[in-house]
Amino acid sequence: MSSIARNYLNQLNADYLQVHRRKEDLFWSTYMGTSDDQAGFTAAEQAYKAFCADPARLPVLREMQALAEETELKRGLGGWIAFFECNVIEDPAAATLMDELVAAEAALFARRRELKLTLLDEQGRQVAGSLPAASTALAASADEAVRQSALAMFHTLEQWVVDNGYLEIVRLRNRFARAMGYRDYFDYKVRKNEQMSPAQLFAVLDDFIARTEQRVHQSLAELKAAKGEAALLPYNLRYFVSGDVTRQLDPYVPFSRALKDWVESFRRLGIQYRDATLTLDLLTREGKYENGFCHGPVPSFWQEGKWVPAVVNFTSLANPSQVGSGWSGLNTLFHEGGHAAHFANVTGNAPCFSQEFPPTSMAYAETQSMFCDSLLDDADWLKRYARNEAGEAIPDSLIKAMIEARQPFRAFNERQIALVSYFEQDLYAMADGDRTPAAVLALARQWERKILGTESPRPLLAIPHLLNQESACAYHGYLLALMAVEQTRAYFLRRDGYLTDNPRIGPDLAAHYWGPGNGMTHDQTLQSLTGEGFSAAPLARACNQSVAEAWAQAQACMAAVQQRPPAGEGTPLNARIRVVHGDLLVADNSHSEAAMLADFEAWIRLHGEVEPTTQS
Repeated sequence: MSSIARNYLNQLNADYLQVHRRKEDLFWSTYMGTSDDQAGFTAAEQAYKAFCADPARLPVLREMQALAEETELKRGLGGWIAFFECNVIEDPAAATLMDELVAAEAALFARRRELKLTLLDEQGRQVAGSLPAASTALAASADEAVRQSALAMFHTLEQWVVDNGYLEIVRLRNRFARAMGYRDYFDYKVRKNEQMSPAQLFAVLDDFIARTEQRVHQSLAELKAAKGEAALLPYNLRYFVSGDVTRQLDPYVPFSRALKDWVESFRRLGIQYRDATLTLDLLTREGKYENGFCHGPVPSFWQEGKWVPAVVNFTSLANPSQVGSGWSGLNTLFHEGGHAAHFANVTGNAPCFSQEFPPTSMAYAETQSMFCDSLLDDADWLKRYARNEAGEAIPDSLIKAMIEARQPFRAFNERQIALVSYFEQDLYAMADGDRTPAAVLALARQWERKILGTESPRPLLAIPHLLNQESACAYHGYLLALMAVEQTRAYFLRRDGYLTDNPRIGPDLAAHYWGPGNGMTHDQTLQSLTGEGFSAAPLARACNQSVAEAWAQAQACMAAVQQRPPAGEGTPLNARIRVVHGDLLVADNSHSEAAMLADFEAWIRLHGEVEPTTQS
């Protein structure tokens, strides 16, 4: 009987890989702007959704699990049962609505890609605008007119979003969710993604907001007293908080060295990719999706004792010619590289355990990436890796200046994540007739002022996650992940005393967080490593730290690294790495890692101002 169940599992694994790979390959080429086969992508997405939502799968899977005798076989079938329980659409009307939703979102995406946005550059010229360029300008441009143009670009995008189909998509999402038996789409997504009710979610978010309320208002008051009331304007706030520091930091973290810093840092952490193939598209260009992401066309898993290595694509949006882009690009590289490490290390016996959609919790997935990018702010990481052209390490005074600029606004930044959920909950609760463009924009500004104390420097409806079905009503996952990151960091610091270049971290993350995939809950993985359940308190404490406390920690961190022996080269990443720019291969490690890093650095230096390019 077990042989029947095993054959069924193997066939299901193969069928999933086929439909998933086609969808993901077209997702990548469409979002990277190297293909205009929007119809093909829509059809592949609909086929994938139909596979995941097929109600005929569950009764057969339950029958097969009853036949299975071996524990591992039962586990694999159980993983598929959990997968289909999250995704099955039994109501034909709801299935039709899902098809309509996919088509509507694809149409919105195609129109969005054609939208030409502009902003001013440092010479006062109107140039093509993008979300990363506008965000970087708001943080780093000394020219107020440039910053005003960046915020105006965000507001132009917001108006375009509410006028060009997004509100109809919200209405469709609600119709779908109600056909599935939920109050609205927000209710549906929170329960599916995080296995929480909205009430449970907001108990956590409200607790965090309450714990950081005093700090956020104190930060605004301090900024106003130091820099004047104009500093609180949304186009000034980011610059007055950190603009000078961003400019001073820029020479120490050029994007030309980002790939090297990522490879060497991850090697020394003991992170392995288990024979995965990684494709990295790291630079901005016209037509490319304006947000970093990581998707895995082939999930990692064991098939009948044979390892199936992952195929993972990830992207960032660096523009080496723009001040601050090296730092933001490096952050995205560490973040998405953390996702890739997670999805390359899931060791279940079915691909359902190693993919980013439900039953994988977004908070669980983002914990892996956010832990990795959190290392970049650590004083010992900066001392080890941040160096200028002359090879000089970043001075202590600049690390102190970074803390003085950023620590007071850490609560503001994390609350900016929570803000999205408060807005989306109200957006989906509105009556269809009340959900007008003007009312939705007014709701956005209302929640920004309530949670942040001022209008947001990243206006809500300019956040691309809201437009995409997979990431809509899921942004709170980032904040829940940051809470888990603080717990994880605290555990390693208690046990080992340091994080940067700690070779025990990669193997521990692989064993406790990555290996189980979605076969364990987020809370269970935390318990497995740290021995503690999920809590918002460590993140709130980190947000509420004074500058003096944070600087004292940084000094202790830098002193401790002097007492440790050099980390050495670490262990090879065990991955085939390809760095591309659209269809153009920039560098790979087919000959050697050193050749790849040299080729990448040379190419970035040669293409200081990146132009759209494809290979003919």
